[in-house]
Amino acid sequence: MIGTVILIFQPAEEAGNGAKRMMQDGALEDVEAIFAIHVSHERPTGTIGSRPGPLLAGCGFFRAVISGRKGDAGSPHLSVDPVLAASAAVISLQNLVSREANPLDSQVVSVASFNGGDNLDQIPQSVTIAGTFRAFSNASFYGLLKRVEEVIVEQASVYRCSATVDFFKKETQIYPPTVNDEYMYEHVKKVAIDLVGAKNFIVVPPMMGAEDFSFYSEMVPAAFFYIGVRNETLGSTHSGHSPYFMIDEEVLPIGAAAHVAIAERYLNENG
Repeated sequence: MIGTVILIFQPAEEAGNGAKRMMQDGALEDVEAIFAIHVSHERPTGTIGSRPGPLLAGCGFFRAVISGRKGDAGSPHLSVDPVLAASAAVISLQNLVSREANPLDSQVVSVASFNGGDNLDQIPQSVTIAGTFRAFSNASFYGLLKRVEEVIVEQASVYRCSATVDFFKKETQIYPPTVNDEYMYEHVKKVAIDLVGAKNFIVVPPMMGAEDFSFYSEMVPAAFFYIGVRNETLGSTHSGHSPYFMIDEEVLPIGAAAHVAIAERYLNENG
């Protein structure tokens, strides 16, 4: 081979932003291209799939505290009700996708938690809501982040409440979109077709899942691709987040060969 191949053994891929920390430790120094392979339980063993451009969404999380004034639920006029304010915020957040986003630009805002306590006879002092937002471009993603905060804060003020919104930036819980470079995607596609045949290469749809490989793809031209591990006979049908997850180990030599061929051919053609 003409050139150098660097293997990255990365911790904290799930919710730990391990890629970002690896870059801070110099993992991408002198790197001009990067490739990653991920198993897929949705596709038959040995098939390879990817797509050019946005592949996985940018993902962020939020937690908002809406504060009012607690009081007797039987005398609501003496309180400032954060339950009502938080409910209005949840409904208004749905408009960000349905009325502000281009229908051809897929986005998600989901409120997954609503907590005002368990006292049935008292309007609480505060309510906490939390959830996630996702988009396939940085412009849409950071636009959503801005609007989520605006909607919650302004809706709270309508109901005489105040609100604070935490996006967990200190915990680095924001993942940018994973975007495949066009040239790197075509390189992976050509190698994959030579390796497994044209009928076993699939152009996959974009997914709303997120991946911290996105931090690498922001810095250097990148391609992220899947290799199928689905084998119903063996029971290899569960996702990587399932306690029943397993892989068809017949995929291992195919995956290893794909990685080697992608790196070797890239260096020989671009060295």
